[in-house]
Amino acid sequence: MKMIPLSAVLNQEDDGYVSLCTELDIASQGATIEEALINLKEAVEGFFETASPQEIKERLKKPSLFTHIEVACA
Repeated sequence: MKMIPLSAVLNQEDDGYVSLCTELDIASQGATIEEALINLKEAVEGFFETASPQEIKERLKKPSLFTHIEVACA
């Protein structure tokens, strides 16, 4: 089975976490970080199982790069 690296961004919501795979624009959620990541992985794997090669090609973006910036705030 082929493994590919993808990005996962997590944001804390009121009572849990939202996870996003930026390369495919697929999101999921969970009560904990671990659960949100597991659910995201399942959602992405489900996409790859059901999507056509053409849809995968159209949706798959280049890997995201993440950093932090510092800005002035009044």
